[in-house]
Amino acid sequence: MKKIITALLISALFIHTMAFAQEHYPNEVDSYFLINNFPFQSGETTLPELKIHYTTFGKPIKDKNGKVTNAVLIMHGTGSSSRGFLGSQFAGLLFGAGQLLDANKYYIILPDGVGHGKSSKPSDGLHMKFPKYTYDDMVAIYYRLLTEHLGVNHLRLTMGTSMGGMHTWIFGYQYPGFSDALLPLASLPVPIAGRNRMMRKMAINLIEADPEWKDGEYTTPPVQGLMGAGSSLFFMGSSPLQLQKKAPTRQQADDIASETQKGFAKMDANDLIYQLDASRNYDPSPYLDKIKVPLFAINSADDQINPPELGIMEHQIKKVVKGRYILLPITDKTQGHGTNSLPAIWGHYLKELLAKSQPITH
Repeated sequence: MKKIITALLISALFIHTMAFAQEHYPNEVDSYFLINNFPFQSGETTLPELKIHYTTFGKPIKDKNGKVTNAVLIMHGTGSSSRGFLGSQFAGLLFGAGQLLDANKYYIILPDGVGHGKSSKPSDGLHMKFPKYTYDDMVAIYYRLLTEHLGVNHLRLTMGTSMGGMHTWIFGYQYPGFSDALLPLASLPVPIAGRNRMMRKMAINLIEADPEWKDGEYTTPPVQGLMGAGSSLFFMGSSPLQLQKKAPTRQQADDIASETQKGFAKMDANDLIYQLDASRNYDPSPYLDKIKVPLFAINSADDQINPPELGIMEHQIKKVVKGRYILLPITDKTQGHGTNSLPAIWGHYLKELLAKSQPITH
């Protein structure tokens, strides 16, 4: 039951990989990149030092011209962190010896985005005075982490889940040719609007309407607001089929609902507000023709955040010269939006993408 509840809490925050036990991979580095006076898109300069946490496995390999040939950047979803990729369902199927992204061959880079994980975020002390970062800021920071700190001048693969999938689209047009291949999972390359934006805005409103929020200067968590916000995220991010399987009786459903809501109350309200609103300026659609490398966009049919009936991806993918849209059908293994972190379901497409994008060597 504890693992079931944890999985549901994870789904509610768009964090879809259970990280119960981390395997050990070669040459692990767990460290920080510090940026002084980062120029946030909002123009705010209230952060003299930006701290970005990251984990890497493996070592970079360079060709005779000094270009890194084996680096893989993997970007997480809203409310998540690099830790979400370290469990058996993700890393355990990708990073091990002989697997698709074998850390003995690839240089795996897992950063925590600003506002997330161990990176600088509102809850560190600035609260609502923290710079109001955007997705463009997050991607620019990732690029600086790669080029200025890790010495990575090229990526073999750029990929991400949910928010990280949206970051992958941005990365593709902001830095064309920097990566050999792109794999955005559970995302759409258009503005966050419609029900997706409504969900985010309503969740933010519920937190800010809680008297305990106190304009972000709360001493006691705004529990009612957090529980309301969390419920919105939970129902959009979860799978009806999987929830029915996990809770086939009224008592089981009530128990999971109760424990899930307790988890919502433990979230930091200001961090969540920033995380949900960071997508406000996101819109890759005018720039998709700048992406010239192979791109596989993978969504699942039971994803309520990116529902296939919108018909958006079919239209937008045509703008990507080497783009392909893959819609995973609903099965007893898909997990709604959380399917994005289950390579057991989409890993064979990753294998195909790596083969299709293999650089020509002379």
